[in-house]
Amino acid sequence: SIGEYEQANSWLAEFKAMQEGDSRVKGYDPDQVDYYSDLTAPSDMVVAIKNEDFNSKYSDFGAYVADGKIYFASARNINNKIYKWTNEPFLDLYVGNVENDSISEVDLVNFERRQKANAHIGTLCITNDGSTMYFTMDNVSRGNKLDFDKDGTSHLKLYKASLIEGQWSDIEELPFNDDNYSNGNPALSPDNKTLLFVSDREGGYGQTDLYKVAINSDGSFGEPENLGPAVNTEGREMFPFVSKDNTLYFSSDGYLNLGLLDIFSSFVLTGDQSEPVNLGAPYNSGYDDFAYMVDSDTQKGYFASNRPGGQGNDDIYSFSAYPCKELIQGTVRDLQTNIAIPMATVRLIDKTGKVVEQTTTDTNGQYSIEADCGQSFVVIGSKVDYREDQKSVTTTSDNLKSTIVDLDLEPLIVENQIVLNPIFFDFDKANIRTDAQYELENIVDVMRNNPTMIIKIESHTDSRGSDRYNMKLSDRRAKATQEYILTRGIDPNRIESAIGYGETQLLNKCSNGVKCSKEEHQLNRRSYFYIVKN
Repeated sequence: SIGEYEQANSWLAEFKAMQEGDSRVKGYDPDQVDYYSDLTAPSDMVVAIKNEDFNSKYSDFGAYVADGKIYFASARNINNKIYKWTNEPFLDLYVGNVENDSISEVDLVNFERRQKANAHIGTLCITNDGSTMYFTMDNVSRGNKLDFDKDGTSHLKLYKASLIEGQWSDIEELPFNDDNYSNGNPALSPDNKTLLFVSDREGGYGQTDLYKVAINSDGSFGEPENLGPAVNTEGREMFPFVSKDNTLYFSSDGYLNLGLLDIFSSFVLTGDQSEPVNLGAPYNSGYDDFAYMVDSDTQKGYFASNRPGGQGNDDIYSFSAYPCKELIQGTVRDLQTNIAIPMATVRLIDKTGKVVEQTTTDTNGQYSIEADCGQSFVVIGSKVDYREDQKSVTTTSDNLKSTIVDLDLEPLIVENQIVLNPIFFDFDKANIRTDAQYELENIVDVMRNNPTMIIKIESHTDSRGSDRYNMKLSDRRAKATQEYILTRGIDPNRIESAIGYGETQLLNKCSNGVKCSKEEHQLNRRSYFYIVKN
């Protein structure tokens, strides 16, 4: 809780050695994982939290949003008696209007009859049609007095109320309550056919466990069921909430956490028995963090915490979560002239090869693309009649950080020639190699982009072999090059000629009788593509 994680690691290791079977250290290995750094590290989501203005100097928690209204529990009602354990007034339920993420007109929930001021009324949930509320309240008798067990403890119970002409009326106690243990913190499944709640009844796994009970079509209830060890621990599991996508959120002090109650998520309601996931900072802190709810469509919601900086004991915080994005920006230029290229295409490719973003450069050759944080990408620039350029980039975890990636495109048309990387041939061979095919595709692209272009092809050999033989060999190479281009659908009339020049135009010293390396000889085995008409 106080942030001394190194000492926490040491003591947890000792605790695990003594209590190997305790679920609170399940999976803990101090030699492999720095759990606390992981829980406080930035994630791929940016979470903006806000201490809401409607908080009071007393405890406020348990926010629940339904039909444009926000409901919550608060100890702000100074007309209530003081609860000695907290030295604050007993809890009441409040409601306010939600409009454009702003809360207004906060007032007491309109019950048909008020309970006496020495009983807590706590967290709640409301059915999808807005007609039924399930809520937590102290064990109150018909005479509006607290009832106690044999040890003098008044336990929490679950109740339901119906909305009738703007008032919550017909308050009924749920049938599975008991005077000897507590039930509270109700939550509904998305289809409203299951009620989840917290209880310290016998037969659980820890101090308080999460349970579920079926709500039958006739309004009756099934038998409560413990959610089992996939969720419940020796500690306290509390404040369940089920989002639209059937994810269960709850608070617990029974797992490795940042201290006291932390908020967790689980897919146990869909049959997934894997261990719950700690939501980490900033939802969780070294203090009590609980009563989480979220709209899974907008990733906006609320939670409560008694962390420093609040207005009271427990405060309600709103949050908005959105993906962390980094800006990849740059300029696309002509490699030969260094002039910016407008309307060039820039693609962002992820590690699977998928194009995740695409844009075009503006009149100044500039572009900007948003990329997920903490990922590796390839940025590819392309433009008609240019060779693509690509660069690798790895984004950080800094939201909206800008990374400059400039791209230089090599023109394929320079003056009267289509300029490629050399089209090489194997020694004494005229077949088109795989690497040559890749280069010749650039010729095909240029000719498709320029449908009136007519070219001629020149091929050359090295000096090995007789001059006469090399002249014939280079001519076969020119014809092979021409044939490959034609197989790609180019009209034969657009290639004026394909002629071999043998070893008459060497690029280096490697003439007859001169000793040269294989690489030096290969440099002379090449083809050129001249533009005759465009």
